[in-house]
Amino acid sequence: MPLLRIQTNTELPREQQRALLATASRLVANQLGKPERYVMVALEHNPAMLFAGEEDPLAYLELKSIGLPAAATGSLSRALCELVEEALGISPDRVYIEFSDAAPHMWGWNGGTF
Repeated sequence: MPLLRIQTNTELPREQQRALLATASRLVANQLGKPERYVMVALEHNPAMLFAGEEDPLAYLELKSIGLPAAATGSLSRALCELVEEALGISPDRVYIEFSDAAPHMWGWNGGTF
């Protein structure tokens, strides 16, 4: 049920993509205390993006989950910014993160909803 979408204007080789996806999946599961088997991570790299009028490396992340506690967004932001900085070399001040708490009846899976 957690979904992490990562968009970055950085070009990534296939192996780096795989490593980032795997690390991000584990991080989200651990941070949210949810089984990794429910975590989905999507990566879009190298789209045309601009931040503060500059094309320097940047990232936009969306984290959506059922029961996403507002009190956890600070630590999640820190952990996700660290991930992006370590994996992609993007400074945290070039990262935006949108957090969304999804209602269980608005999240479909396996022919039903949660």
